[in-house]
Amino acid sequence: MRKLFFVLLAVFVVFLAGCSKEELPASDNGTKGNDLGSEKAKTEVPEKMEGKETIFPLTGIETDEEVDNRIISVMVNNHPAARPQSGLSEADIVFEILAEGMITRLLAFYQSEMPDVIGPVRSAREYYFELANGYDALYVYHGAANFVNDMIANRGINYLDGAIYDNDGNLFKRESFRKAPHNSYLLLDAVYDMAEGKGYETAASHEPLEFLANEEVENLSGETKKHVKIVYSNNPSWIVEYSYDEANGNYSRSSDGEQTIELNSEEPIVLDNVFIVETSHEVIDDAGRRAVDMESGGSAYLIQEGHVQEVQWENREGRIVPVKDGELVGFVPGKTWINVVPTNPGMQQSVTFSN
Repeated sequence: MRKLFFVLLAVFVVFLAGCSKEELPASDNGTKGNDLGSEKAKTEVPEKMEGKETIFPLTGIETDEEVDNRIISVMVNNHPAARPQSGLSEADIVFEILAEGMITRLLAFYQSEMPDVIGPVRSAREYYFELANGYDALYVYHGAANFVNDMIANRGINYLDGAIYDNDGNLFKRESFRKAPHNSYLLLDAVYDMAEGKGYETAASHEPLEFLANEEVENLSGETKKHVKIVYSNNPSWIVEYSYDEANGNYSRSSDGEQTIELNSEEPIVLDNVFIVETSHEVIDDAGRRAVDMESGGSAYLIQEGHVQEVQWENREGRIVPVKDGELVGFVPGKTWINVVPTNPGMQQSVTFSN
């Protein structure tokens, strides 16, 4: 009986040892499996799922897509004979600056949206191509004075000149419904291929501009004004107006008392930020061409959500941005038009606000 007891005890001990051996690896495997699973999960989570949103750099609008296409800038004709234009509704940022005489010209930046056709396209100016270069954008224009073309080549600007590809049917097309020089249109689909053919980079990682968060947009400060008028000349063709639509939360634009629209669709041009900057302009030749100082900074108005703020503008790393007390002021996410006005007569005389 005693012997049987010891035999049973030995069997029981062996059984317990066996159970322990089987359970320990299971426990270890479970722990290691969880650790490995965690490491694997970390490496496989996309960057934007780790609290980093992907936005278009010039608009601040969120996107699920990778944003790596290089910005394209285009010189757009703004002569009355060239209106309405094509492609402006899809531009992320548009600069409006005097070209010669009292005629303004537009430099439109494209990245988040790519229209099929943009134009009419006009000639280059130094301050425009320097702006394009500051945003690391491909610069597209149609023709220029020889000394301007020399500047573009000597400064290493990445450019496509419509005078070289005039009416080739691939990059540029002349339309019969308008007369030259108001009838040259860019076929945007060909830009990256043509740029690659010249050895230019067409992919880029652009640093985003400063944008306001939703709560900051809702609590914007500044005087409440719903209408702004910019007088480049007493000629109505060069009077620009922006009107705030409270229901839609955006601004519409007009020139010469007519709403700015797309040529084919007649879709109104709407935007979210109006940024008016004042700087020195100097006529440099008999043709009325100007030198425009886009480096020194100065007085500015930032107009958003029906509010007007007096700010300063600065050129920071090539980009024209609003600043207050030395700090960047954010744009409302969306599209922006930047109107550049001369210091003579100055913003106080050329810009007025009303309700």
